[in-house]
Amino acid sequence: RLVLQLCGYHDEERARLSDFTCTGLQLANFWQDVHVDLEKGRIYLPLDLLARHGVAESEVLARRHSPAFGAAMREAVDYARGLFDQGLALIPTLDPRLALDIELFSRGGYKILAKIEEMDYRVLE
Repeated sequence: RLVLQLCGYHDEERARLSDFTCTGLQLANFWQDVHVDLEKGRIYLPLDLLARHGVAESEVLARRHSPAFGAAMREAVDYARGLFDQGLALIPTLDPRLALDIELFSRGGYKILAKIEEMDYRVLE
């Protein structure tokens, strides 16, 4: 929202679309850094998501990858991808220079999610 305002955009619709991209980026960064955050004693995965898939917090802290954990991560990645998908509508509403930056942010986020998928959601290792 700050970047949009600095570039002269002050409407709520663009801010809302920007929130999708920014939230997707933050989640993608959390999902790629699960192992790093565990070293700091932190879990940024939603505990209700883990519980829905039958994954105990203790399993995550012990870095035990399981099919259930993989399913939880697949859901988390899909959710973040959906946010990026919604945020793409912002790009054509911006001047070309800023649009390129936002598109590159989105592409980077999509790439992070694709890499997590390629490694079969094994972010605990």
